[in-house]
Amino acid sequence: MKVDPRDRNLYRNSIAAADLLRCQVVIKETDLLVLSDQDLRAIVWEIVLNQRDRLERYIAANPAFQHSLVPLAVPETAPAIVKSMAAAGKSAGVGPMAAVAGAICEAVAQGVGPGVRELILENGGDIYVATTRERLVGIFTGEKARSRSVGLRIAPELTPTGICTSSGRIGHSLSLGDSAAATVIAGSCALADAAATAVGNRVRGKDGIREGLAAARDIPGVLGVVVVRDGRLGAWGDVEIVGLREVSEK
Repeated sequence: MKVDPRDRNLYRNSIAAADLLRCQVVIKETDLLVLSDQDLRAIVWEIVLNQRDRLERYIAANPAFQHSLVPLAVPETAPAIVKSMAAAGKSAGVGPMAAVAGAICEAVAQGVGPGVRELILENGGDIYVATTRERLVGIFTGEKARSRSVGLRIAPELTPTGICTSSGRIGHSLSLGDSAAATVIAGSCALADAAATAVGNRVRGKDGIREGLAAARDIPGVLGVVVVRDGRLGAWGDVEIVGLREVSEK
């Protein structure tokens, strides 16, 4: 989900993770917030640069990959990030670019190696979490003082996991629905990203929440989903919803 910088600053400034080091890596459209028990700025920069280069080269040779709204097959010789995005899109029934933010998070997590005990990556509303302690993840809906009034409790045994959000009202990414937030949890961050788009696309009108939850249940690998629309909330799967302190715009 591409997020307006003002919205991004609102929710990023509210992040409380005093036990972790914090840095930001920005390369073109990728704006990655990194929280970890180690200083990872240099290695994350190199990983993102490398992964974006591979993806951009593939798109230059295969422009349909960037624009397709339906799943696309890719050759076995394609870069790993391309294959990850294509596989996620196929599972969720959407185009491969719906998984790009989650796939980059996943590539970074794989690239930093197993020695990192705590790692949280946030890329435009799409989050990768690997942790040894309980974490709370807010669901940002852009509704001013209520914009992060609910969240998810993430137990360490559930991680590593992807927690990704699509919205028909926030950001510039294409969504065919009208949800304030469609948040998906999956073991693969790329899949969570693609699935959030698929779920968000189904949230339209008064029965939208029900339709979104049904869409999530049909996607293999999805662990849970939360859909917020017009002050109403629906959830399915392995999710624990918690109330959070309200975040008001200043």
